[in-house]
Amino acid sequence: MPILQQKPVTPSGRFYLKNKQELSDNRPVRSLTKGHHRKKGRNTYGRITSRRRGGGHKRLYRQIDFRRPRLDEPAKVLSFEYDPNRTANLALLEYADGEKNYILAPASLTVGDTIVSSASKVDFKAGNAMPLNQVPLGTKVHCVEMLPGAGAKIARSAGSEVRLITIDNGQASLKMPSGEIRLVKENCMATIGAVGNASHQKSTIGKAGRNRWKGRRPRVRGVAMNPVDHPMGGGEGRTSGGGHPSSPWGQLSKGFPTRKKSKPSNSQILVRRNGRRIK
Repeated sequence: MPILQQKPVTPSGRFYLKNKQELSDNRPVRSLTKGHHRKKGRNTYGRITSRRRGGGHKRLYRQIDFRRPRLDEPAKVLSFEYDPNRTANLALLEYADGEKNYILAPASLTVGDTIVSSASKVDFKAGNAMPLNQVPLGTKVHCVEMLPGAGAKIARSAGSEVRLITIDNGQASLKMPSGEIRLVKENCMATIGAVGNASHQKSTIGKAGRNRWKGRRPRVRGVAMNPVDHPMGGGEGRTSGGGHPSSPWGQLSKGFPTRKKSKPSNSQILVRRNGRRIK
């Protein structure tokens, strides 16, 4: 999908790069939508735990089929639709019995195509889903499960793809977009191809108001504050802080990993994204 620059009829439009999307104008399927409570950065006690979130436009949540449980039943692609809750677009599928489902729209898939999910080897066509042990080595896949039957967790954002490297002793090794190499079970489901809408990354906001539509509130730099408000604030004249980057409460923000060490999936990582091998 190309990036368009419209005629700048306003000052903010001069810097706006639009991601042209050939999507359906129809309303989403009502039975596949539900209300979605947006936390606006608050926890269960109503206290702000993630700052600079709030406001924004209402969003209907589209229920997406991340498991693809209907095996060996072909489905026809009816249309491609916009999803305000994610960067990828959606493909609306219809099965022979009339049931409809949403999936993440893969690249190169077109309206009218027929795709299928199977536990055995099927055509290596974008949108078809099968276990990793049925996929040829070196194939690009997306929507990969971390546990069999748990639903897709890996490579779900616009333009994402992972590459199947090896399969050994019931484990499949995947190379992530970050360069990380991790293991998953060989019978985890994956979808052939890459997620579509890759040009999403090239679009620009154009004006501050579009961030407010998305629920992103303004951010004030720490060096622009007073010392009572931030460790990097204050100073005679304009300064760049002078200290290490930190939060208002003194937590350093650079120089060490912030990933929790207690994650169960840590044991499945072979190579970190920085190239270091895990012993």
